[in-house]
Amino acid sequence: MIRIVAGLGENENIIKASNELNEIDDLEITLVKTEDELIEAFKNPEIDAVIRGSLKASKVIKAIKEFKSDKTINRTTYINTEDDENFTNNYEFLLAPVGIDEGKNIEEKVTLAIQAANFIQYLGKMPKIAVLAEGRKDDLGRSDRIDESLISSEELTNRLMETFKELDNFDNDSDDISKNYSIKNYYILLEQAIEDGYNIILANDGIFGNIMFRTLVLLDKWPSYGAVTLGIDEIFIDTSRDQTVEGYIRSLRLAYRLAKLRK
Repeated sequence: MIRIVAGLGENENIIKASNELNEIDDLEITLVKTEDELIEAFKNPEIDAVIRGSLKASKVIKAIKEFKSDKTINRTTYINTEDDENFTNNYEFLLAPVGIDEGKNIEEKVTLAIQAANFIQYLGKMPKIAVLAEGRKDDLGRSDRIDESLISSEELTNRLMETFKELDNFDNDSDDISKNYSIKNYYILLEQAIEDGYNIILANDGIFGNIMFRTLVLLDKWPSYGAVTLGIDEIFIDTSRDQTVEGYIRSLRLAYRLAKLRK
């Protein structure tokens, strides 16, 4: 039995979403009405996954970071169009960083990229990391800000290539064609990275990533499954308090999928 606990606040769409999944025989969803109950569920090893649902974020995220103070925790938005009839092609990728105070330097983004690659591997897929910047490669010289972003993206790409060569779970003995990961600097060409099937979109910083998230998910309705928490063994999916029924269903299904992979 997969046991999931989700938060129930003012937005009751999470109730409708959990009822939609009653048909799954080996899934038990419990809704809790307070942040304290949700935090206790996260700490309970008998609970397979926790979803913030429609409860407030600040207290929950703070408590998780305190409880896992020995870990570097990051969040990344998981987007997958596979089950969305509005998309003719299947795109599956992580978008990060999306918090406006995240991804402030190369060190943070290297850690985030490694965590994201491990997550994609966990899903049974080959990690393909697309590094982004605030301009095309040939835009160098147009402004100091653009120059700084382009140079930083190239430094990050080189750092990632060097770092991944030292990681045991990534193959570096074979040639480039058969390696089990890929890293490429796409500069500002987000659309090309997605079209090429890159499944980790690494924004220049959290502000840039947040704008991309709002454009893709909130305006253009790309199906987000919530923000996956990286860097910890526990499954915690952060969701918006204002999410739709369909959005909560996607998050619950992702939590169920991740929990099943561990059984």
